[in-house]
Amino acid sequence: MMARKSQTVRAIVTALFMVATAGSSASGQFETRASVSTGAYVPNSAAMGDFNRDGKLDLAIVNYLPSGSVIILLGNGDGTFAVGASYPVAIQPLNLATSSFRHNGILDLVVGDTGSDNVYIMLGNGDGTFQAAVPYPTTGSPLAVSTGDFTGDGKVDIGTFSQLGCDCVEVLPGNGDGTFSPAIVTPVPYNVTGFAMVAADFDGDGKLDVAVPGGFGTTNQVDILLGNGDGSFRPNGYYPVSVDPLSVTTGRFNADNRVDLAVGNFLGNSVSVLIGTGNGGFRQAADYDTAGFTTWVAVGDLNGDGKEDLAVSNLGSPTNSFAGSVTVLSGNGDGTFGTGVVYPAGKGLNYVAIGDFNGDHKPDVVAVDTQGNAVFTLLNTGTVTFSPTTPITFPNQLVGTTSAILSATLTNNGASPLTISSVTYTGKPFHLQTTCKGSVPPGGYCTISATFSPQVIDISSGTITIRDSASSKPQVVELMGTGTVVKLMPAQLNFPPQKVGTRSATETIQLTNTGSSILNFPPQAIGIAGTDYYNFQQKNTCAASLAAGASCTISVIFRPSMTGSRTAFISVNDDGGGNPQSIPLSGTGD
Repeated sequence: MMARKSQTVRAIVTALFMVATAGSSASGQFETRASVSTGAYVPNSAAMGDFNRDGKLDLAIVNYLPSGSVIILLGNGDGTFAVGASYPVAIQPLNLATSSFRHNGILDLVVGDTGSDNVYIMLGNGDGTFQAAVPYPTTGSPLAVSTGDFTGDGKVDIGTFSQLGCDCVEVLPGNGDGTFSPAIVTPVPYNVTGFAMVAADFDGDGKLDVAVPGGFGTTNQVDILLGNGDGSFRPNGYYPVSVDPLSVTTGRFNADNRVDLAVGNFLGNSVSVLIGTGNGGFRQAADYDTAGFTTWVAVGDLNGDGKEDLAVSNLGSPTNSFAGSVTVLSGNGDGTFGTGVVYPAGKGLNYVAIGDFNGDHKPDVVAVDTQGNAVFTLLNTGTVTFSPTTPITFPNQLVGTTSAILSATLTNNGASPLTISSVTYTGKPFHLQTTCKGSVPPGGYCTISATFSPQVIDISSGTITIRDSASSKPQVVELMGTGTVVKLMPAQLNFPPQKVGTRSATETIQLTNTGSSILNFPPQAIGIAGTDYYNFQQKNTCAASLAAGASCTISVIFRPSMTGSRTAFISVNDDGGGNPQSIPLSGTGD
């Protein structure tokens, strides 16, 4: 899981890039199906399993701010989730894992708490609820937790990687009844600070080994520790990887059936793939680019070709730290991977997992948005691809007016015709037109178009449901839009070239309350933000409130401090819907 180091890195990244423009991304075989808000809680990671034993995958979400908690999301079997029980757990947990600690078929949870030297055990009741968390002491603060039989007695143990007081791997032997014995401690070797951990049998001796990626200064590597079968480990070398390795997982990426590694590198904007030799060793890493700020890596056969692929969560990108995404790297079956395909999702993803969340026997992706306080589901559409892969999201629209048309394209990438039996939609403010009817030939496409006509100040959502022969379950495209009574004219300001150090002529924006009631502004409601905010200045005539039908004026000047393109935006906060509104600003310093 993300270490304390990575949280500092996040703050720096956010400060540097929070208003830059997002880069383009490729479309492909996943589409965002749904999102679930975690409210005021900031989620960090998830554990996946059938917690209520109804045959549908559920999620346990661990939240680390403003206080530690676990939220249970119960799967509906269609890619969406119902919010279940919530439990206070620990002080600042970052990671959790699931297993049946009592060997009774009921899944339990273990939570690692970085705010104390404890792991917490939550025993499951088998109906999607859990008993109160019970702490077990560790030597350091557990950043990562896993489960497995580390001691060879047939009982499930807990493995942790601990930092802050103990740069070590710890094993808490399970007693088989949901309780655990004191930790067995093995220091991490080779003079690096570990950030994550994964357990598997690297040398084929039937004993669990661990890999710990970490770094110190300019050194970044993954350490290999071979298990002794009693909960302790011995060092077995290390392998260089790219910068800031914060996550690690295992797979079998070629035909030799030996355990391989994939390491996610946060500042390296990449995944390092290390092919196992079968004796506990690994070949030197090969790096594959992601969208940026890689936070987690998951393994699965995403395209159904029998070869393992990688799904990677990205906190953001080097040009926009609020552009969360999932990068999918398709495996070639020989240990190498193709160029990543990027699927936008959320504001900043910290975790990704693979599972069949809608029961169509195709692996889907779920992602935890740590900057947007949400959990996203991206469904595998098989031979059908959508562009864009994200929901059809309308800009703020004035109440009582109709938006421009936005469209999604459905393409049949299969080898046989695609039969579409129906296209329906829900959501009162949305209106639909489509050419997706009857049969779509191989390589052919059709379009789904929608408009948004809000009647109230509010966020509205809807769905387009497509029933076709590509899947046993409907394909779904989300619709999203926000109604507002705040009219801003013009929609952006573009200043002509201006000599450095001089002031431009004043440009104005008229803000009008098109509603039937008073529009209210909080203190300091209007300001300038963005990368080059200091190159622009504003003053306005907007008081604390604005009567229905009334207008006020925002005046802006451009005063470039250096040559080249300068960008920023006016931010307006009010209670008129779509808050905050923004008006892009641009100019060039001569």
